[in-house]
Amino acid sequence: MTKQFPYIVLAAAFSLAASSAYYSVFGLSKLFASQASAVIILASTLEISKLITASYLHRYWSEITKLMRIYLTTAVIILMAITSLGIYGFLASSYQDTAYRLQNLETVVANQETKRDRFQTQLDAITREKQAVDKNVVQLTSALSNNQNRYVDAKGNQIVKTDAGNRKAYEKQLDISTQRLQELTKRETALSDSVTAIDLKITDLQTTSAVASEVGPLKYIAKITGRSMDTVVNWLIVMLILVFDPLAIILLISANKALQNKQPVVNAVNDQITDAVTVPEPESDTNHQPVYKQQEQSNPPQILSYWNKTRSEREKNKK
Repeated sequence: MTKQFPYIVLAAAFSLAASSAYYSVFGLSKLFASQASAVIILASTLEISKLITASYLHRYWSEITKLMRIYLTTAVIILMAITSLGIYGFLASSYQDTAYRLQNLETVVANQETKRDRFQTQLDAITREKQAVDKNVVQLTSALSNNQNRYVDAKGNQIVKTDAGNRKAYEKQLDISTQRLQELTKRETALSDSVTAIDLKITDLQTTSAVASEVGPLKYIAKITGRSMDTVVNWLIVMLILVFDPLAIILLISANKALQNKQPVVNAVNDQITDAVTVPEPESDTNHQPVYKQQEQSNPPQILSYWNKTRSEREKNKK
């Protein structure tokens, strides 16, 4: 796992850089929508050049001139700022699309609430009138029950007579009040049903709408922080761009450093292999015939790997 870790870091760096480049390129293309294709080509080239420049600076920092260091470092920083600006534009544009749909939803909900309030006002007025009419019916009913004249005749008998004129007046008023009460009851029921239906429609719009589910977490964060939703989204985008492209560059430099640290280990192994192999040297005798002598080695190094051992045996067989 230790040997593969530099490559894992490198893969993570390229993944972050690719994601960052994608959002940045399309974000910049939205800023310059009239020449979107040209901007995509330009931004893509700059993104690739930025990664190459960062790697070059890390590898050859001590070998290039001071002027080149300043210029290339400044170029990388400016390109990182441009990438962050493109990411900000992309995410802000995406949020604006959602914000417009949310605004339309809130407008529909506001219209429904206005309609509900109008019905509620009528319902309250009818309820008050109904209470008054109902009270009047009770009073008329009581008046009909008490519409009697009591007196004592000459013989001392208690005489009870009903006033016919008053009774007719009370009955007429009672009929009118009863009919009005029935009309008010019907209107009250209809208005109450309308208010309930609008409440259910508002609840359905606020809970089942796709845009409502999208901005639900943002609304919750805005509520607990006491800030507007636009401010919360702006904070979130800024935090993303602060760790997006800079992290990709840092991981790329870290991967370069890890790979450079791995190279001396490989060179040391190769040197060990070279020392372990016997090298023949030609010598000439008096007849100028080439004679090969095997160098004697004292304390030959131990060959640990199977590949090194087989290579050494092959060299000896060739002699």
